[in-house]
Amino acid sequence: MATVVRIYRPAKTAMQSGRGNLKAWVLEFEPTDAKKNDPLMGWAGSRDTRNQLRLRFDSKDAAIAYAQRNGFVVRLHEPTERTVKPKNYADNFAFNRVL
Repeated sequence: MATVVRIYRPAKTAMQSGRGNLKAWVLEFEPTDAKKNDPLMGWAGSRDTRNQLRLRFDSKDAAIAYAQRNGFVVRLHEPTERTVKPKNYADNFAFNRVL
């Protein structure tokens, strides 16, 4: 069974941070085992420790090259680019403004 990895660029967090951390691409392994509840503590976990591993790359090509070099099956998720609507402060006081 081939190992499947997911390569994506993470979305911006809801905090007041900027967009500086959004340039890196992340490679993470898809889960192979189902999560099970621990009978003693009730925590959810699995025997697959690769779920805890996240690798960061500077570019998409570097992440894909790493995955292909190690024989992983790649599922690539392209990011959606944000659209910026230009706004002017003067538009708040325009006569034809719709309330």
